[in-house]
Amino acid sequence: MTAQIEPFHAIAISRLAHQLKAEGRSIIHMEFGQPSTGAPKAAIARAHAVLDSDGMGYWESPALRARLARHYAQTYGVEVEEGRIVLTCGASPALVLALLAAFSPGDRVALARPGYVAYRNTLKALRMEPVEIACGAESRFQLTAAHLAALDPAPAGVIIASPANPTGTIIDADELKAIADVCRERGIRIVSDEIYHGLSYVGPCRSILEFAPDALVISSFSKYYSMVAWRLGWLLAPRDLIASARAYVGNLFLTAPSLSQHAGLIAMDETEELEGHVQVYARNRALLLEALPSLGLKDIAPPDGAFYIYASVAHLTDDSLAFCMDLLRDTGVAVASGVDFDPVEGRKFIRISFAVSTPEVEEALERLRPWFEART
Repeated sequence: MTAQIEPFHAIAISRLAHQLKAEGRSIIHMEFGQPSTGAPKAAIARAHAVLDSDGMGYWESPALRARLARHYAQTYGVEVEEGRIVLTCGASPALVLALLAAFSPGDRVALARPGYVAYRNTLKALRMEPVEIACGAESRFQLTAAHLAALDPAPAGVIIASPANPTGTIIDADELKAIADVCRERGIRIVSDEIYHGLSYVGPCRSILEFAPDALVISSFSKYYSMVAWRLGWLLAPRDLIASARAYVGNLFLTAPSLSQHAGLIAMDETEELEGHVQVYARNRALLLEALPSLGLKDIAPPDGAFYIYASVAHLTDDSLAFCMDLLRDTGVAVASGVDFDPVEGRKFIRISFAVSTPEVEEALERLRPWFEART
């Protein structure tokens, strides 16, 4: 019997958005968590040079793994061996590898609700049991050490994300340490999704590796490095799981795209350009936080990082998917329904991505104001 998983409903919203655009409508895409900017200019130039000079093939860049290891030392003060880093075709395969290497079919893995749709569905697809923990405003929509301490029996693992999708909330250092301590005491393996690191508006993000050196970390070039379509990510595995992770990656995915690895190595040092993107996101965040309450969207998760606003529309609907479809048809602004991230309470929430240009945010607000006013 095949595993039953739910679709990613944001894809249906995006499909309608592209259909409307093909019909001549002006569409503002705020439904996906993808930067509207491209890869750094120097990375693109490097890709052009490689295309002209290298036939490429299956390959894992030693230079990129070394650069990533240096990144962990410089950014978090954590020393990791290059051999623990597995380059992947984006963060999604890194998640699959982490789960396959660390857990077995039937294992229970805890995760926050709301949380990224693929955590729940990938666990189900791999015949593992997601243990979703309802996390609301009282815990800033994040799992806590107390949540994990209260689970009986203890799960085999936990997935944490900081900054989180869809809320953008960040777990502070004290709580990360407490989570690591509880997991160590109870034998819970940690998988930490750190793909939004670098995108913080409240101070530097902390890595779980600072508190749990044996955690599995997944990350990606898609968000901070603005390289979504290049499909490049990585898994940082502990020593006892690296052989298993490498066996799985070789059989399931072979290698990350060679061209992307060349470009990614250059992208890592384009700090000025990349920080310019973060400044745009910060302006967009400020605009939305100032304007949304006047639209009646006052119940908002704290967007500490990433590039999302997760807002309650409970006063307007209990079917946020239909709500988002109507919003798109009426205004041309595409946003995501909360049902992807929370199958229970998500029907009362929407997620707005502000990883677009500032003029697009301003135009979106102009379109949204009369639409929300007519409903409130």
